[in-house]
Amino acid sequence: MQLRKALAALAATAALSVHPALAADLSIVLGSVGKDVQEMRAALDAFEKESGHRVRIVEMPASTTDQFGQYRLWLAAGNADVDVYRTDVIWAPQLADNFVDLSEAMADRVGEHFPAVIDAQTVGGKLVAMPLYTDAPALYYRKDLLEKYGKQPPKTWAELEEIATEIVTAEREAGNGGLNGFVFQGSAYEGLTCNALEWIASSGGGTIVDEAGEITIDNPQAAAAIDRAAGWINKIAPGGVLGYMEEEARGVWQTGNAVFMRNWPYAYALSRGDDSAVKDKFDVVQLPMGEGGQPAGCLGGWNVAVSKHSPNQEAAIEMVRFLTSAEWQKTRAINQSRMPTIPSVYDDPEVAEAQPIVANWKPVIETATARPSAATKGKYNEMSKEFWTAVHQTLSGRGDAASNLDRLDKALRRLKRAEW
Repeated sequence: MQLRKALAALAATAALSVHPALAADLSIVLGSVGKDVQEMRAALDAFEKESGHRVRIVEMPASTTDQFGQYRLWLAAGNADVDVYRTDVIWAPQLADNFVDLSEAMADRVGEHFPAVIDAQTVGGKLVAMPLYTDAPALYYRKDLLEKYGKQPPKTWAELEEIATEIVTAEREAGNGGLNGFVFQGSAYEGLTCNALEWIASSGGGTIVDEAGEITIDNPQAAAAIDRAAGWINKIAPGGVLGYMEEEARGVWQTGNAVFMRNWPYAYALSRGDDSAVKDKFDVVQLPMGEGGQPAGCLGGWNVAVSKHSPNQEAAIEMVRFLTSAEWQKTRAINQSRMPTIPSVYDDPEVAEAQPIVANWKPVIETATARPSAATKGKYNEMSKEFWTAVHQTLSGRGDAASNLDRLDKALRRLKRAEW
């Protein structure tokens, strides 16, 4: 085993000095949220210079649901035009059969990362993808407005409602008519699954499906959490939030029109930019919780996987090694407040100086709540769609949470049948 690891490391090192005559034309597919494409292009420019390969980016819609659907179509058709896919943390069980096993090629690297992150990308002993960065959401809050009204950041959802209502009422009376209390990802897509899972899990309502694969969603705590969120619409949250994904929420927040926002850490660096109306006016804390509950930030993150249909697998693996290195995890942390999957990067003083959120967010990452993709295996996407549909119906005023969760429970049991 040691010899095999040594040979894998030697082969990977040798691959980093590709002769221009052996250069490959590669492609990588990814969605675009924030400055995803610019960030990836900068890394790929450096890779091209070092390796001699050429890489083009195939852009996808911002919606992860749309991305997954297109990925599955391409992979099922044996599409050889895409060499590397950027994948969501939840997709490994569903797409594993179409990706190259990276276990040998990355044998010298896997020990650098959080074990849970590597485990999430390992299916049946096969390392499906390597992590670019991990994620857990934050509650962004207007520090200036909370200080103005003598408030502390909320620790519970009830406190968030109370503070948002008070500040918005006072500010609108003072002429700030565009201010909203809270923006989040309320559109009917995977992002709503993340938000709703946080509301439910932080209120003692479980995680939709437990680790053993048992369906747990139809319970009073879960119903109460979703009903509470439905009460935000057109009160502390704008009606349009029912169509918001990450960038729509950030747009409202970054123009100064929200007291609170739920979003991923990528929005931190962008909110500190010179074009941001909230620059130097905000901070972040962990998401609130239900009464007597615990904070439950949903575990996110993105990885890179090599298509088994790629005609350039060696060069593609070389690119994966480059993009997931400690050097580029540090660069992403500094430039885009991306959360590293390599623990040592959190302790880097340059990272701490450039993006304070990164060092402070390490314990949040380590205790984040995972979506039940491992438990539901290849049926996760169908399960999630059933869940976010039930939640969106409740938020939209089409039935209360108890009724919608009862129907959801029946739909999930049909989906599960004997086993996921």
